[in-house]
Amino acid sequence: MRARLQKLLAAAGVASRRHAEELLKSGRVRVNGQIAKLGDSADPDADEILLDDSVLGAAPLAYWIAHKPAGVLTTTSDPRGRPTVVGLLPRDAPRLFPVGRLDFDTEGLVLLTNDGATAQALLHPSFGNEREYRVTARGAMSKVALQRLARGVVLDDGPTAPARVAHVRFDRQYGETTLHLTLREGRKRQIRRALAALGYPVRRLVRVRLGPLELGPLASGATRPLTSAERRAVLAHAGELRAHADGARAQHQGAQRARRSDAQAARTRGESDGAARRKPRRSSRPY
Repeated sequence: MRARLQKLLAAAGVASRRHAEELLKSGRVRVNGQIAKLGDSADPDADEILLDDSVLGAAPLAYWIAHKPAGVLTTTSDPRGRPTVVGLLPRDAPRLFPVGRLDFDTEGLVLLTNDGATAQALLHPSFGNEREYRVTARGAMSKVALQRLARGVVLDDGPTAPARVAHVRFDRQYGETTLHLTLREGRKRQIRRALAALGYPVRRLVRVRLGPLELGPLASGATRPLTSAERRAVLAHAGELRAHADGARAQHQGAQRARRSDAQAARTRGESDGAARRKPRRSSRPY
């Protein structure tokens, strides 16, 4: 069956759909000897698909969790030779890519997989997948600051979406506030910028949850495959996110159709009323 190449690349576990688009744009993918372009499709059963001269083949889906330390990049490779989260995996692990990114200085949970469809569901900005972080910020955060953080903070690229603030604690010995912050969006360095705008710079940031998946006691720098229960939970959650997004999209499209229908009906009534007003009246006087 023919499918878009970025979907086939993601299904083969070589990249997320977004990264697959970059592979296509850079000319690294060939179909039957011809350089493929973004938007091209192919049939994996009938066409020869090459990525960097290697034949593309579907790989069994795999899901791993990593506890990324600070100073590690959330990427598959780095031209400058810096450590990457993929480098934390054991040598015999399948070829995986990270789902989303954590900042260089941020620690915590990273999901690695070769399931492009699930990765897309967990990352799509309109699907609203939750990410929970343990934040350590300098200073004693006021009630007003915590309320502003929950409502949204205005940044140079626009206000942040409302967030959930919980488990707030102030450590007098170190002069720091610790809290848990749950977001449904993932802008670049969003938490650090928001706390800095409020006057409480972040000292440490750890992601402790992604959707239903929790970091738990996994040691910093360690990795492991998901348990069967975790895998089922992640796949079910991704399906729910897609279903919710499809329902919201259908509702929005239905509302748009209803508005267009109402507007057309109003125009038709207006035209009918106008035609009636323009129709000449018969004179009652004899000629």
